[in-house]
Amino acid sequence: MTAAPDLVAMLSVLDSGARTREDILTGPPLPTPHGRSFGGQVLGQAIAAAGETVQEDRALHSMHGYFLRPGNSEERMTFEVARLHDGRSFSTRRTQAYQGGEVLMSMIASFQEDDPGIEHQERLDLTGIPAPDTLPSVWEKYGHLAGGGRASWVLNRPFDFRYVESDIILQVPEETNRQRVWMRARDTMPDGRTLHAAALAFASDYVLLEPVMRRHGVPWATPGMRGASLDHAMWFHRPFRADDWLLYELESPTAQGGRGLAHGRFYDGNGELVASVAQESMIRLPDTE
Repeated sequence: MTAAPDLVAMLSVLDSGARTREDILTGPPLPTPHGRSFGGQVLGQAIAAAGETVQEDRALHSMHGYFLRPGNSEERMTFEVARLHDGRSFSTRRTQAYQGGEVLMSMIASFQEDDPGIEHQERLDLTGIPAPDTLPSVWEKYGHLAGGGRASWVLNRPFDFRYVESDIILQVPEETNRQRVWMRARDTMPDGRTLHAAALAFASDYVLLEPVMRRHGVPWATPGMRGASLDHAMWFHRPFRADDWLLYELESPTAQGGRGLAHGRFYDGNGELVASVAQESMIRLPDTE
């Protein structure tokens, strides 16, 4: 197994020294085979940038972002953070990602102090769901393809993905609009709620298009297939660690107009619902263009 990119380094943002009402930070690039910036990293860095402007006792509870333009994966990205509001319990930030003076992604994020109140959840019964250590890793299945352009992008991710159902990398054995994947960061991460939220946002984008593709029998290896994230929303419910196993349960209720909607829920090893996500993506196939 070759070394994956350092996840913490990929999520780091540097202060440019322009500490004004709109803080300016930059993040490192993550090269991709197709040359376009990976949306998950843009989201993760945007969250990290927003977190730099919020007091430590406030944790991210929701974010909503729109991808406006594709970025260059070989170049650093600049993040401009606007401090929209700091209340008694909540802080709201707008973060915009730039390259070459153009806005690539715009995100609103809200942070909240720990606050007691009403609570309920739909827990997940993990009985009958295979444990992650009983499932093959992507490397165990496809490590023999290492060194090939697009295969390296799948194999060298900083997260370990273990599919409960079959993966859809080369083929789609099960055509359904649902799937479950165990995932965790490959390396141990330092503490920090904003860091782990940024990491989860990073990881969530890797497979959100898959229940749409799976429903129509479209594997990642389909020649000429193009997919891109259009928007992304996440809600963070309970504490978690991105370097512990989380079960990512996904479904796609609809696809139309070249767009597919996917919902996802993250559960920890006790079946606690720790985060939810929704995304609409573009998917273009050669015979539909």
